[in-house]
Amino acid sequence: QVQLAESGGGSVQAGGSLKLSCAASTVNFRGCAMAWYRQAPGKERELVSTISSDGTTTYANSVKGRFTISKDKAENKLFLQMKNLRTEDTAVYYCAADCRGYYFGAYNGKPNVWGQGTQVTVSS
Repeated sequence: QVQLAESGGGSVQAGGSLKLSCAASTVNFRGCAMAWYRQAPGKERELVSTISSDGTTTYANSVKGRFTISKDKAENKLFLQMKNLRTEDTAVYYCAADCRGYYFGAYNGKPNVWGQGTQVTVSS
């Protein structure tokens, strides 16, 4: 069973930057589709960004131009570079994976493996 562990969360002022990392154990997720989700207090979990098996990326409109998703295949890690953070970005961020197939193009599936989450707090 794949296990995911996020890191890199923390507190930052609006306009600042953070880089989240997600490390996978037991499997090389080179061929997996990966995603970042977030859940703010009192709100439903929302999709932030995806990266497909072939490297195709998608972003929520609210983060386009500010967040960048990437995979480091050598280190078997997923990243989310977040810049120009806003108070509304405050949430628990989750890494997720779908290694059940090789996904071409934009990934729009439902990941089946999740990390425990890392808190991101943006203050004004």
